[in-house]
Amino acid sequence: MATVDLQKTGGGTAGSVELDPIVFEASVRPHLFHAEVRRQLSAKRAGTHSTKNRAAVSGGGAKPYRQKGTGRARQGTTRAAQFAGGGAVFGPVPRGYEHSLNKKTRRAALRGALSLRLSEGSLVVVDTIALEAPKTRDLVSMLTGLDLGDSVLIVVAAEDATLLKAARNLKKTDIILPAGLNVYDVLRHKRLVITREALDAVQARLGDEAKEGGE
Repeated sequence: MATVDLQKTGGGTAGSVELDPIVFEASVRPHLFHAEVRRQLSAKRAGTHSTKNRAAVSGGGAKPYRQKGTGRARQGTTRAAQFAGGGAVFGPVPRGYEHSLNKKTRRAALRGALSLRLSEGSLVVVDTIALEAPKTRDLVSMLTGLDLGDSVLIVVAAEDATLLKAARNLKKTDIILPAGLNVYDVLRHKRLVITREALDAVQARLGDEAKEGGE
């Protein structure tokens, strides 16, 4: 069973924390990362692109010229695709890009992503994260003290308006709850910070699901 130091945001450590091997020592399978990230990004697509076909373009009710005797190809309407202003042929239409991925695969991908961050040494567990005021510089100072850099995903146990306000000006720092933890956010940030309370929630969620599902 892997262990990590329990960091204090003010500096130093407060002992160590044991990590659930089911969650943090899972197989790292990149093809599952690809499948889950593709699913997440596809679900975000609006799919509102649209073009008009010849039936939807206005005008073109009259035949442009007589059927025979002109030496040109017969035409029934100026709204056909070969005319300027005509309708599009097989153009894009509104559609949804969502596709499903079974829960077992999604959970395995998330456990693999967390295991990857642990193996890289990019996982930091802290006792708690609390700011007295919603000031970005205070949060930056805290992250700098933990030597985390500027690309950080912070997992907290409960919503904290002060912390959210402090982080909203940092483009590469995001705050998320255990229930919303996902593969895309874990992989697109270089470091992962989890409070002790949030860690318990994550391990309870993913560990129990794995046991119930027989994974």
